[in-house]
Amino acid sequence: MSKKLYIKTYGCQMNEYDSGKIIDVLQSKEKIELIDKPADADIVILNTCSIREKAEEKVFHELGRIRKFKEKNKDLKIGVAGCVAAQEGKNIFKRAPYVNVIFGPQDLHKTNDLLEKSSKIPVVETTFDEIKKFDHLPDTMRTQNSAPLSIMEGCSKYCTYCVVPYTRGEEVSRTLDSILLELVNLIKNGATEIILLGQNVNAYTAVWEGRQIRLGDLIQIISEFEQIKRIRFTTSHPNDVDQNLFDCFRAVPKLVNHFHLPVQSGSNKILTNMKRDYTKESYLKIVSDIRKIRSNIPISSDFIVGFPGETKQDFQETLELVEEVKFDKSYSFIFSPRPGTPAAKMKDEVSKTEKQDRLKELQDLLNQYSKERSVELGGTVQNCMVIGKAKKHDNQLQARTECNRVVNFESNSIDLVGQLVNIRIDEVLPNSLRGSLQT
Repeated sequence: MSKKLYIKTYGCQMNEYDSGKIIDVLQSKEKIELIDKPADADIVILNTCSIREKAEEKVFHELGRIRKFKEKNKDLKIGVAGCVAAQEGKNIFKRAPYVNVIFGPQDLHKTNDLLEKSSKIPVVETTFDEIKKFDHLPDTMRTQNSAPLSIMEGCSKYCTYCVVPYTRGEEVSRTLDSILLELVNLIKNGATEIILLGQNVNAYTAVWEGRQIRLGDLIQIISEFEQIKRIRFTTSHPNDVDQNLFDCFRAVPKLVNHFHLPVQSGSNKILTNMKRDYTKESYLKIVSDIRKIRSNIPISSDFIVGFPGETKQDFQETLELVEEVKFDKSYSFIFSPRPGTPAAKMKDEVSKTEKQDRLKELQDLLNQYSKERSVELGGTVQNCMVIGKAKKHDNQLQARTECNRVVNFESNSIDLVGQLVNIRIDEVLPNSLRGSLQT
């Protein structure tokens, strides 16, 4: 008899990857049925993220909703995983004593053992053995055409606003052999697109056959696998962009024509206060260098608005940077003070209303350039990776362009999932594209 699992994932692709691994671990012991609602679950796991403000409150709100199911089913196991678990630890029990197990990102390979132990007493496991988990994770049995693959854990940059080093530990890269073993397993389960993941993915480094390899080398090695048609990576730090990566963009056609490179601010003063350790000028040099290799490459980014001490002039410099680079689809947020980070103690005199106004102005400008790029795609033929069925139309499939835009198209009842196909973009919509298959 199978166990019913409800798992909710908060945050980034790294957490989505971790949730998949939690599923793999549970399935290695017994049959697991994934369900969409917690009411009928045998196991509920919330895989949390603490990057944004009020992340903890969202988790406790969800736990409060789940509590009523625990009252009806005393055998229901409730687990809190991820960065909030690592950050709050046993404090979670104080507000939600009905939780059975709390475990951090580096302990997900212990999920079965922790759940078993929690039958007797509540269990907390929040260690920082970043790489050991990869030595104990079972092979996946899940079909994934576009498959995430974590190549490193943690971050050593210690940006003043960021909680990652405190919840996931410092940067540690996986060995090449470990990565390739997982890659082969993903290929066996249908992967044709690989998304390389890391909190600071382009800091990846390892020793292989007596030489040091970097992210660019790893991408070139993965590109040699015939079954892999497309490669992505996220998220990068400007300080670790090197010639090795530039050479990879030049030499590997399978590497998508898209570059996500977080900048956070266009003000050198704010970048210094954030401890980003680069300047606006050095960031623009990277943009210039990559566009010498791929002149039309879309560049997306991350932005923080209203960082402590940000003046109107600092914000204006961010807008000027956006106008110069013309970023594609990007992420932007109001500054969130995270517990234990230096920025949480900085004096913040910018009002909430001013921050909201600035965010809207920035997002309007970002959306303008993103829309312009979408319009440019109209009438062109794009090489797209088919990723599954369209969400709103049963008779259509969904694909992604190299610049990560969703395209819905009529498949003519042909199973094309996992394949690269040419699609003419016929219609540009606010959040997606519509196209027709080219044969």
